[in-house]
Amino acid sequence: MKPTLFLLAAGMGSRYGGLKQLDGLGPHGETIMDYSIYDAINAGFGKLVFVIRKDFEDDFRRIVLSKYEGHIPCEVVFQALDALPEGFTCPEGRTKPWGTNHAVMMGETAINEPFAVLNCDDFYDRDAFRVMGKFLSELPEGSTGKYAMVGFRVGNTLSESGTVSRGVCENDENHHLTSVVERTKIERQGGVVKFLDDDGETWVSIPDTTPVSMNFWGFTPDYFAYSREYFKKFLSNPKNIENLKSEFFIPLMVDELISTGKATCEVLDTTSKWFGVTYPEDRPEVVEKLAKLHADGIYPEKMF
Repeated sequence: MKPTLFLLAAGMGSRYGGLKQLDGLGPHGETIMDYSIYDAINAGFGKLVFVIRKDFEDDFRRIVLSKYEGHIPCEVVFQALDALPEGFTCPEGRTKPWGTNHAVMMGETAINEPFAVLNCDDFYDRDAFRVMGKFLSELPEGSTGKYAMVGFRVGNTLSESGTVSRGVCENDENHHLTSVVERTKIERQGGVVKFLDDDGETWVSIPDTTPVSMNFWGFTPDYFAYSREYFKKFLSNPKNIENLKSEFFIPLMVDELISTGKATCEVLDTTSKWFGVTYPEDRPEVVEKLAKLHADGIYPEKMF
């Protein structure tokens, strides 16, 4: 069974002109999402599922989905503040979505096969889709608790315009993830990659090849049931209800499953070079990189 690609697009709104996710950065007006979908199709993914806001459905189908018709089956699911387990209600005054893993939970009705999850506004590059597609497609039928994460080499994920935030990964001798530590300030200094330690004063050197998470995960459908149960625990914590900006993130769920021995998460090495528009100053460089990929024949003039 071909794996599914699940794209986190709930951050899109109806103001089309100002949306980073739909900015035409490629030489023929391609969005970054177009490259992800093109690479996913070539890596053997068989279906797309997008999680969006319900109020954006008409515009999304017209502007986005229409482009992929005839190339790959597509489905849409919706993330909403009130999409909560029975017995729970959204706190008064909360406007912030419940986070990336809550968005993933919305895919349960549409996904019955191994699937990959990623951001729709990051350029992940072809090899990342190859390694994830291979992992998911080779899972024995009925597999549970065998997950994966594309571990980008930190040196391939930096911005020349400033520091970046990355989940720095540690894994065991079997390449299974043991921890992800969010480092909010990482940059190259004098040719060496460094992050600012928790004390806010000490810069710590790490190798260029250190794996980091760029929110490109691979799961089997049992992940939905685990998420449902753990989300109830999350909502039962008064701190998460009182804090109107608390979020149920994917790494939080993965860490819970690893620490309790319910799942393993293989860190997949990739030669891919991530890029995205972290800062407005990054845009011209991204446009230049995409133009070169087309000029070199990596991508055709018309992808869709």
